[in-house]
Amino acid sequence: MSQVKTASKSDPNYKVIAENRRARFDYAIEEDLECGIVLEGSEVKSLRQGGANIAESYAAVEDGELWLVNSYVAPYAQAKTFQHDERRRRKLLVSRKEMADLWNATQRKGMTLVPLVMYFNHRGMAKIKIGIAKGKKNHDKRETAAKRDWSRQKARLLKDHG
Repeated sequence: MSQVKTASKSDPNYKVIAENRRARFDYAIEEDLECGIVLEGSEVKSLRQGGANIAESYAAVEDGELWLVNSYVAPYAQAKTFQHDERRRRKLLVSRKEMADLWNATQRKGMTLVPLVMYFNHRGMAKIKIGIAKGKKNHDKRETAAKRDWSRQKARLLKDHG
């Protein structure tokens, strides 16, 4: 699957729109891929202003197409006649091979497609990074939290005594 190149700080077009911070806590992400999003004009303008939320959303493969379900794009105030529906299902664009891999992962292996981050890439195109993930049980979540706390404590100790 494709990897997203991290943009340099000087890149004027690269901008993170929305991030799903709980995704890595709630799911064990096995791999990720970049998808294009089919948007309406007022949605793009709203995203440029930073009005989006992908925290409660998920991606689903239906009838050979990939859909982003329950994502929120704020209404754009200046668009009066052609206003978009805030929580509409948005089509995601991937290659046929990637679509087959995603279908295989969700239908056969029982994985979940979780949106990780929505951003404008270096060319100014709206993209979304989808993670192919397995849900974590409560004990796994506690383990993740304990590891994170320990690494913070270790860094603090090294800083104080270093």
